[in-house]
Amino acid sequence: LHRARRRHRRHRNRNIGKIMSKLIATFFYVGHIRPAPGTWGSLAALPVAWVLITYTGLYGLIFASGVAYALGLWATKVETAGTDNHDPSEIVIDEVVGQWIALLPIASIVSSRGLDALALWPGWIVAFALFRLFDITKPWLVGWADRRDDATGVMLDDVIAGIFAALGVLVLGGLYHAVFV
Repeated sequence: LHRARRRHRRHRNRNIGKIMSKLIATFFYVGHIRPAPGTWGSLAALPVAWVLITYTGLYGLIFASGVAYALGLWATKVETAGTDNHDPSEIVIDEVVGQWIALLPIASIVSSRGLDALALWPGWIVAFALFRLFDITKPWLVGWADRRDDATGVMLDDVIAGIFAALGVLVLGGLYHAVFV
């Protein structure tokens, strides 16, 4: 009887781990929305980023991005274990992390100047559009990371796309303010 209970507990713990990995990898099942689950994942990241930026500032968004990356790496490994598909479309936690990285310049300005995060709405749109552009087209280092064919590659290509998008937000914001303001 005691062994049977232990086996049942181990089985239940494995199920909880699998449920948690599915929740994390799909960003609470957003990754199952069709078409374009990656775009839906990026869109779902925006209101969460707004809450993070508004209540915790730049450092909160940085911390959340790091935690999401670590959890996403674990969840991606669990979800892709024993499969041939290293990057199933329903895994969108990588898009969430990349989108949050793309928003870091916005978070920095909001935190340093005490602005309302939505006052910089054009930057949010640019960050979203550039991140999706780099994530879909996979230029240079983004494509290199994607070709790794492992969980690190799944996460890393979106991190790099997010960095490229963040740089684009900085450049375009600077140009806008140099020319129009």
